[in-house]
Amino acid sequence: MSFSLYFDGSSKSNPGLAGAGAVLYDENHNEIWCISKKVGDKETNNYAEYCGLIFGLEECLQRLQHIKHLVVKGDSLLVIKQMKGEYKVKSENLLPLYKKAKELQLQINVSSVNIDFIHVYRNENKRADELSTNF
Repeated sequence: MSFSLYFDGSSKSNPGLAGAGAVLYDENHNEIWCISKKVGDKETNNYAEYCGLIFGLEECLQRLQHIKHLVVKGDSLLVIKQMKGEYKVKSENLLPLYKKAKELQLQINVSSVNIDFIHVYRNENKRADELSTNF
């Protein structure tokens, strides 16, 4: 089965009060899981974006028996390009989060699940955006 994971992060004042959201859809685009969580009082938007991605990947790891293909979508070009290896991670603040996300990706890949990372525009990421701002 093919699943879609959308993630997002928000930070008021950047850095500031930050939240993350993620939502998982099955192959029929039915929402099967979501999370909305505060991730800090003085964090950046990019930090929050990575948190949303990590929350989603952790959930996917718990559902591996059902997933054969995972499409991860987010409106953060930075996070998507870093996860695809197209950008280096230069921020010391983001490096531990990036390493955690890559570790989760590897654990999912070891289970023969193919993962694609795709950048989408904000208007295609409304549910995850809503979750990241309404924690």
